[in-house]
Amino acid sequence: MASWSEKMLQLLRRMNNFHLPGSSLESCLRFEMAGEQVGWISPKVASILSRFPAVFRPYGSTITFSSGLDTFESRSVAVDEVLQELRRDATFTCLIGWRDEQYAVMPRYCDPPLMYMERAATSLFGVKRYGVHVNGYTRDSSGNLNMWLARRSLTKQTYPGRLDNMAAGGLAAGCSVRHTMVKECEEEACIPPGLAEQARPVGTVSYTYEDDEGIFPECQFVFDLELPLNFQPHIGDGEVQAFYYYPIEKVKDLLVSEEFKPNCAMVVLDFLIRHAIIEPDSEPYYHEFVAGLHRSL
Repeated sequence: MASWSEKMLQLLRRMNNFHLPGSSLESCLRFEMAGEQVGWISPKVASILSRFPAVFRPYGSTITFSSGLDTFESRSVAVDEVLQELRRDATFTCLIGWRDEQYAVMPRYCDPPLMYMERAATSLFGVKRYGVHVNGYTRDSSGNLNMWLARRSLTKQTYPGRLDNMAAGGLAAGCSVRHTMVKECEEEACIPPGLAEQARPVGTVSYTYEDDEGIFPECQFVFDLELPLNFQPHIGDGEVQAFYYYPIEKVKDLLVSEEFKPNCAMVVLDFLIRHAIIEPDSEPYYHEFVAGLHRSL
């Protein structure tokens, strides 16, 4: 039977499978706009986009926009019209989960957006997605760590019923990281803004995986929020069905179970490393863990 360390390594490889031999990376086309690469498009998706020559133009191993679609507004509108048609035709299963939530598309997070795109469609174009995750924890008088976990609602479009971080959410277009963090804390866990504002940004977790619904280059902005010992999160907007309060060793064991949403397990693994629950002298895959949590997008 695989050890905890081996199971965690397998999870990290799965969440970075776009980088592994046998992935679709070598056959994908670069998705470019304004002379910059912003994503990856599989040959299957590219063949369907070829039905829209007024919007998309292939050249060599690249797909870009047809002439005239050279502004933020024109690209956003044209792509939305294509996606609405593909949604009506049920061409891609990922569009069944249409969210009416716009994500910004840009080469790097620090760059100005080049267009907006419906969240549910981003995997078709392999564009970078950003989110915010919050580790809610306490430390008792003996220094022992405990962590709050959320169980996702059974109505969630992705990973229903799985364990999750205390609060998390995608970074919608036009929203700052901190605003998103405070909003998700309040909406999902009923954490007052004054308390949520005490959360500390502690870095990012990044990875790229692919599955039947497309390519997912993702970066999560991570916050640690130390909570009062007497504080208890409560269900807010219905995206969570329950909260659990566990000793950190139990949380560690749960990470490699099928109960945990995989990218949330990565966020908690990062917490365990930063808080020295996992150390290089006792964890043989320490370096592999750190590298797997911070793959370039």
